[in-house]
Amino acid sequence: MRTMTRTRNSWNLRPVVAVAGLALSAALLATMFSERVAPLIRSALADATPAPALLQVGTPAPAFTSVAHDGQKFDLAKLKGKWVVLYFYPKDDTMGCTKEACDFRDNWATLQKKGVAVFGVSTQDNTSHKAFAAKYNLPFPLLPDDKGEIAGKYKVPLNGGLARRITYLIGKDGKIAHVWPSVNPVGHAGEILAQIEPAAAAKTN
Repeated sequence: MRTMTRTRNSWNLRPVVAVAGLALSAALLATMFSERVAPLIRSALADATPAPALLQVGTPAPAFTSVAHDGQKFDLAKLKGKWVVLYFYPKDDTMGCTKEACDFRDNWATLQKKGVAVFGVSTQDNTSHKAFAAKYNLPFPLLPDDKGEIAGKYKVPLNGGLARRITYLIGKDGKIAHVWPSVNPVGHAGEILAQIEPAAAAKTN
């Protein structure tokens, strides 16, 4: 009788154990989703928002100062006479943003040869930027915009606290030379170089 009672009790507990296991699995999946998938979705949504009304070509680039992830002081006014790439991106260490940053990294020697200064801007702080730059050996400064003030100056919309992927090319005269309201992360450095080279050739001639 005792054996039968124990057997019945163990069978009675099996549904409870199964339900508990399912609940634990659901909790683990929810945690994985919130930590890994949700940031990717927010980043994709930031890219997918309708094209905003951005600063126009020929507009003086709004001046601002900042401190980059590497401690370098940034002052746009002091960069006149150089080509400046100011690229806004949604989030450090997400798929598209990593591809874009690594594309700049892989074309860094050519960009430097052409006298192009590159600065990445996103709403993460410098702690996040430092980790991102170190992980992928990024040779250019990343600027923190946790309050969205730089994005506001350049009319870059924020979606869920993340900047839309937009790039401004600022000419040597300090004015907006070209705007990319929608950016393909792969090959973007080449697009920028393609804009700079004809302008440089025209001035030489």
